[in-house]
Amino acid sequence: MKAWAGRFGEETNRLVEAFTASVQFDQRLYSWDIQGSLAHCRTLQRAGILTATEAKTLIRGLEQVQAELDRKRFRFHPGDEDIHMAIERRLTELVGPVGGKLHTGRSRNDQVATDLRLYLRDMLATLRSRLEALQRAFVSQARANLGIVMPGYTHLQRAQPVLVSHHWLAYVEMLERDKGRLADALVRLNVMPLGSGALAGTNYPVDRQYTAQLLSFPAVSQNSLDAVSDRDFVVEVLAALAVLMMHLSRLSEELILWASQEFRFVDLPDRFCTGSSMMPQKKNPDVPELVRGKTGRVYGHLMGMLTTLKGLPLSYNRDMQEDKEALFDALDTAQASVEVLAELVQGLRVNRPVVEQAAEVGGMLATELADYLVLKGLPFRETHAIVGQIVRYCIEKRRELADLSLGELKRFAKQFEADVMERLTVQGAIERKSQTGGTGRQAVAARLVAWEKRLA
Repeated sequence: MKAWAGRFGEETNRLVEAFTASVQFDQRLYSWDIQGSLAHCRTLQRAGILTATEAKTLIRGLEQVQAELDRKRFRFHPGDEDIHMAIERRLTELVGPVGGKLHTGRSRNDQVATDLRLYLRDMLATLRSRLEALQRAFVSQARANLGIVMPGYTHLQRAQPVLVSHHWLAYVEMLERDKGRLADALVRLNVMPLGSGALAGTNYPVDRQYTAQLLSFPAVSQNSLDAVSDRDFVVEVLAALAVLMMHLSRLSEELILWASQEFRFVDLPDRFCTGSSMMPQKKNPDVPELVRGKTGRVYGHLMGMLTTLKGLPLSYNRDMQEDKEALFDALDTAQASVEVLAELVQGLRVNRPVVEQAAEVGGMLATELADYLVLKGLPFRETHAIVGQIVRYCIEKRRELADLSLGELKRFAKQFEADVMERLTVQGAIERKSQTGGTGRQAVAARLVAWEKRLA
């Protein structure tokens, strides 16, 4: 019998059974569902609704159900709509009619909202740990490559020389913001909805603060209608995951480009690449390509959840069942992407001769020349035009800026003096960016030490 069967005069159609069931995917919530049930049981005892003997019996039964699920010995029945009803059904089989008392004073509406919040608390902690592992991989690469210069890019065109370590640390900063977004979402999801009932609260004298204390919630919801229909926290987590995946996709795009024969900036570990079934020479960057592709999948879950919620009246509606598959898949995708990239980044190798040679060509020191003339008293817009003419001259002559003599430079501006030659070195260009946040070796080394201490 369904828990709600008393109202109906005929059995549920088999197609409806299959269409509405969620146990096939929400069973992953079983541990958190039992956590909530144990706390609810103790709260009912505290309120005098359960006797001490009944509470002890229910707790023992719930622990046995937990053990069966942990050991994968739990047998789901075709009639189990969701994990909540499956657990209650098995509990009643184990302890008898007293199992039917556990649901007193709660609804599946506040129950699932509680389960999801408990689940997300743990999953976000796991994801944070994996993000820190990826940060440590970048920091390790930054330490190993400190001093190597590469071309920095804007518009995918060579722009100015930067340290490879500076580039790696840029991703550490991005990931720190991702951790911050997840921490912000945790503040709002860490509110307990249990005790809100189906939508209006409960008729029983339950101490919600006591339940919250048992479940380590720092706050309880203040409006029962909002509590059972709120999925803002799911949207927030999906949004944070979407931004995280965007960062991972940007990294993936660079790794794909840099590992190509056209760039040859990095060598990816063989164990993280695949070959071609037809072309023997191929070494394909499948891992970053898949991360780039899976990013769109996480975006889709965010947009799907927003679309699901946008037309729902208060309070709970069955549409909300659609939140779990989207949330679970987005979390699984992000967790797996972060984990595999941490290992890949740790094992990649920077091709130093190639990146340093690339930093020496293509007019990379043009801004150094323009800034030199500014320090000689010329307006920047004027120096920009002068150096632009010099760059065009180099292109026509097929020469690099560092190859020009002082006499050649003076044809364009009389302010050039012998000390300009100090400007026409990549290392000099790097060291002059010594301010906080710049690519100067001293600034980068200081930030690297700070990250090593923070992530130790």
